[in-house]
Amino acid sequence: MLLAAPRGYCAGVDRAVVAVEKALERYGSPVYVRKQIVHNVHVVSRLEQQGAIFVDEVDAVPEGAHIVFSAHGVSPAVVQAAADRGLRAIDATCPLVTKVHREAVRFARDDYEILLIGHRGHEEVEGTAGEAPDRITLVGSPDEADTVEVRDPDKLVWLSQTTLSVDETMETVRRLRARFPNLADPPSDDICYATQNRQVAIKKVAKQADVVLVVGSANSSNSVRLVEVALEHGAASAHRIDDADELDLAWLDGATTVGVTSGASVPERLVSALLDRLAAAGYGTVDEVRTAEEDLVFSLPRELRRDASGARDPRALGGRA
Repeated sequence: MLLAAPRGYCAGVDRAVVAVEKALERYGSPVYVRKQIVHNVHVVSRLEQQGAIFVDEVDAVPEGAHIVFSAHGVSPAVVQAAADRGLRAIDATCPLVTKVHREAVRFARDDYEILLIGHRGHEEVEGTAGEAPDRITLVGSPDEADTVEVRDPDKLVWLSQTTLSVDETMETVRRLRARFPNLADPPSDDICYATQNRQVAIKKVAKQADVVLVVGSANSSNSVRLVEVALEHGAASAHRIDDADELDLAWLDGATTVGVTSGASVPERLVSALLDRLAAAGYGTVDEVRTAEEDLVFSLPRELRRDASGARDPRALGGRA
């Protein structure tokens, strides 16, 4: 087995999950969460067992209750709707998603039209688009770059969802710029460091693996992208599974080397269980393929940096692990 590293939890996912746990500790059950806190069915199930209640919209939350906004971010309209109901909101949006929101606000204020590269219906895209709905046009794929219409090609900038395929996003930008040479770039990469790191690692693994297995849920954009990247970079086959129980041993027929990775919202225990099942199937040697080190820890939402007694949480302000 070739085990990709980095894999699993990123700093934004860790922060969001810990935020729900800390909110339950401080305020007691129930604590409400709008949408899935992160896109992983096992994480959501475990938090439900601890007392979190997941809702689709804030109007399902009793007035005055605590609500956590997910790592994917929300639009200003959702923030206002929560305030109108008197909800006590805790914003667990990944800071890298917040960065894209701020870019959208700034470029809209400066009279730019924004081409947002991302997937329709994804919560992160909906939240970002909600920052400047009259200024943002969604571009869902490289092919859409060939047909999108803009008002002023000389006052145009692109932004992106943080969990996309780096290669596909750059192809979309290339095709946009072929049509709009004055297209401006965001001040820094919008695709997050963790997404990029996991894609770099699986590219290296895919070149040597007969089969690649990606642990992650179906609605996890970055997990789905890892399957695509593996296939594009040499893997004969690649499959996404939620957990070891979904492994089909027929996928391993004739395979001598199996690559394993996991999406950015996947706890390591799910990967360990898959490795155990693969070992039982005869893949007993594990070689880690590491392409980067990650030690970033994001600060907690400000409401959770101190406990009920006023003592500061040890990880309140983040830093390096």
